Amino acid sequence: MSLRRRRPAGAPRTGTPADLLVVGLGNPGESYAGTRHNAGAAAVEVLAKRHGGHLRRRPRLPALTDEVRIEGRRVALAFPETYMNVSGEAVRKLMRRFGIEDLQRLVVIHDELDLPTGRVQVRVGGGLAGHNGLRSIRDHLRATDFVRIRIGIGRPPSAAAGADYVLSRPGSADRDTLGAAAVTAADAAEVIATHGVERAMNTFNVR
Repeated sequence: MSLRRRRPAGAPRTGTPADLLVVGLGNPGESYAGTRHNAGAAAVEVLAKRHGGHLRRRPRLPALTDEVRIEGRRVALAFPETYMNVSGEAVRKLMRRFGIEDLQRLVVIHDELDLPTGRVQVRVGGGLAGHNGLRSIRDHLRATDFVRIRIGIGRPPSAAAGADYVLSRPGSADRDTLGAAAVTAADAAEVIATHGVERAMNTFNVR
């Protein structure tokens, strides 16, 4: 009987690379589900369900993942099971697993304090605005010029309340608004996959 040697975590993909990797940031566990900080994770879940996917655990990957087809494009979806502050560790392994070398093929969906609640904006690169998940990705990739879909969650009433605000669940009005924003962010990811980043920026940033 022959023994197959296991590939280490994050080893390069042996099959066809994905055309796009879409990562929704958040914190794992029921206690964080539905919080503002998990807006990105919610959008990836919408995208998976829309295309018949199901985010689930895979061997040796620190994330819930699946692959779907969007108009013939192979799109990998992921929700890191690392905590937000160490998202970069998961993203680096996911890029290796799905054969992503060009940062233009990495899309990160995340919550954004600097946008009004429910606003969705697409950008490439830019500042980190104090977002710990983005900071971790920058530190692990040594780059910031990946594609971002930003979901606005608005500012807390007090600057001192920032951490509690992002980790809290919104009231009913904001919950509905963020639910709609998750759908819009999923729409933006589809446009990026099928028509490119520039089309997505022209479509969603002018709203």
